[in-house]
Amino acid sequence: MSSGPEEFQARAGKDLMRGIDTSVPQSARIWNYWLGGKDNFAVDQEAGDQYARLFPGIFDLAKAERAFLGRVIRYLVGEAGVQQFLDVGTGLPTEDNTHQVAQALAPECRVIYVDSDPLVLAHAQALLVSSPEGATAYIDADMRDPDRILGQTVSLLDFDRPIGLLFMGVLGHITDDAEARGIVSRLVEALPSGSYLALNDGANTDAEFNRAQQSYDDTGAVPYRLRSPDEIARFFEGLEVVDPGVVPIPLWRPDLGDPGAPRAMNAVGGVARKA
Repeated sequence: MSSGPEEFQARAGKDLMRGIDTSVPQSARIWNYWLGGKDNFAVDQEAGDQYARLFPGIFDLAKAERAFLGRVIRYLVGEAGVQQFLDVGTGLPTEDNTHQVAQALAPECRVIYVDSDPLVLAHAQALLVSSPEGATAYIDADMRDPDRILGQTVSLLDFDRPIGLLFMGVLGHITDDAEARGIVSRLVEALPSGSYLALNDGANTDAEFNRAQQSYDDTGAVPYRLRSPDEIARFFEGLEVVDPGVVPIPLWRPDLGDPGAPRAMNAVGGVARKA
């Protein structure tokens, strides 16, 4: 399914391609492969298939995470009235991206994507096209540097109005628990009252999932930490958690749309409001 280096060069430009290492698998491209996308290389497909041999449910999990994102955005725009979003660690654009779901409900929504991967940057510049009434922008920043994110965001979003802060399946890249909570807390602290934090992440509750992740980490790729449901829930401390709480993602408000694959119970997520 790989579109190959030539097509990537046509989209991204030679300068950006020089910053993309196609000799080792990369998590954003592997997730793109699991979601059925074309923006990946043979090395990513091989790594994705190896992972799936140990944990076949990974394809369901990838689709369930995307469905969870859509339901979260529909809740925040349609029920909570949020029209500004900061999507941290967005990954490669696929279908039903944050701005597409949000602006389908309220065209004036503003969405800021944050990532540090050069391939994500190339695709974001080409594909993340806003509605005329709203705005879509991309920040080239690492989520490990929340002050840099805030410094670039302050001119793009109105910090006198509520903002939806999203961490969708990315916090496991920060393997140290204190550092991960510190990043989330720093960004939440800067948000105005009435803002929301929404996140989901892989849970360490399945032996096959744990083995597959450990096997992937052992290849020398960037490791990913699967946390317990209680550890994931701690990211919401000090906030007002929205019903039904921090739960397996297919169980979070399935009435808002596609509930995601029912077997994909290996990721936990929720939404909480800053009072």
